[in-house]
Amino acid sequence: MRSRDRILGNLEQIYRESFDRARVVDDKARMVDLDNAYMRDQLMLEILLDIRDLFAVTPAAPADSGKSALQQLQALRRLTGR
Repeated sequence: MRSRDRILGNLEQIYRESFDRARVVDDKARMVDLDNAYMRDQLMLEILLDIRDLFAVTPAAPADSGKSALQQLQALRRLTGR
């Protein structure tokens, strides 16, 4: 799994290269668009990384006392009366 710093660094590198090309041709509108897109993408990526980290440390649900999936479904059917 790639580290958070590496992923965010790659994002920054991609936007920085595009931003530098826009600066060379003095495309101020493109620079503003890239700035806004970078901030938006960085925020979304950080949220996704937080979710990834959350799932990486959350233990799996405990096994249901050795019952098979079929037994669990039958017990659920009895509870719901169907």
